[in-house]
Amino acid sequence: QVQLVESGGGLVQAGGSLRLSCAASGRTFSSLHMGWFRQAPGKERECVATINFGGGRTYYADSVKGRFAISRDNAKNTVYLQMNSLKPEDTAVYYCAALTDPLYYTPTAANEYRYWGQGTQVTVTS
Repeated sequence: QVQLVESGGGLVQAGGSLRLSCAASGRTFSSLHMGWFRQAPGKERECVATINFGGGRTYYADSVKGRFAISRDNAKNTVYLQMNSLKPEDTAVYYCAALTDPLYYTPTAANEYRYWGQGTQVTVTS
């Protein structure tokens, strides 16, 4: 079992920055593929970014490329999402998710992820 706890959400003006953190516990963090997802009201949950077990392979949704950066610190059992140049359309509940790293491909579908955090609200005002 894996427990995930997100932090770092909040209210920010357009153009601002936030850094989300997700602390994991319960099993070997370095064996996990980690993802950040978001869900806005009335919309499907979408994959924002993922990072493989070692941090050497990342994925970004087109909508956040060049603005968001995912990273992990396996010594601290934590994954981060640095969000820069935030836009009102980035407003959503952001979720951290995890699964045992599949090694040979990058999982981006929500139903592939077994473990989920409780979510943290990010609100970007114009």
